[in-house]
Amino acid sequence: MRKGDQTRAAIVEAALALAASRGLEGLTIGALAERMQMSKSGVFAHFGSREDLQIAVLGAYERRFVEDILAPALRERRGLPRLRAIFGRWIDRSALEAASGCIWVSGASEYDDRPGAVREELVAMVRSWQRELSRAIVQAIETGELAANTDPADLVFDLYGVILVLHHDARLLNNPKAATRARRAVERLLHAYGAGAAANERPESAETL
Repeated sequence: MRKGDQTRAAIVEAALALAASRGLEGLTIGALAERMQMSKSGVFAHFGSREDLQIAVLGAYERRFVEDILAPALRERRGLPRLRAIFGRWIDRSALEAASGCIWVSGASEYDDRPGAVREELVAMVRSWQRELSRAIVQAIETGELAANTDPADLVFDLYGVILVLHHDARLLNNPKAATRARRAVERLLHAYGAGAAANERPESAETL
C-alpha cells in the first residue's frame, strides 16, 4: 500500500473503535485527529467531510462483518448447517460487541429518522444482509429442512429480533446469559419453522395476519 493509503486505513481503523463506543454521530474529525496524533487538516485531507468518514467506517465495518460471519458460514452445507453457522457466528460476534458496541445497532437509533447519505448507506447494508439471510433460509426450504410454507421474510424478522434483544440484554442490562438465551431462541425458531413441525405450531405468515 502507498503511504497515503496506509494512513487512510489507519484512520479508518481508529474511527471504527471510536464509532463503536461513541456512535457514528460521536465520530468527529477533532476526536480522530487527537487519537491519531495528527492535525485536523491531516485527517481531513483523507476525507472530504465527516459524512465521508462515517460512510468509510460503515464500509469497513460491513467488510469485517462479512469476513467474520458470512464467509466462514458459506463453507457449511446449504440448509440448516449454513443457517446455524451464520447465526452462531453472529451471536458470538454480538456477545463480543457488548463490551464496545455495534455500529449497525447504534446507527439504527441515530439515523432512523435522520435523512441523508449515511442513513442511506446504513439501510442499504442492513437490507443486503437481510437478503443474505433470506437466501440461506430459502436454501433450507429447498433442502426440505424448513417447512415448504415458510415465509423467509417472517423468519428473518424473528431471527433478527433475537440478535437485537441480545444486544439490549448484553450491553444495556449486562446480562451474562444473553448469548446462551439467544442460541436457545434461534433453535426454538428453527424447530418451529422446521419441516417436521405441525402447521398449527408454526407462526402464521404475515399474509394471513
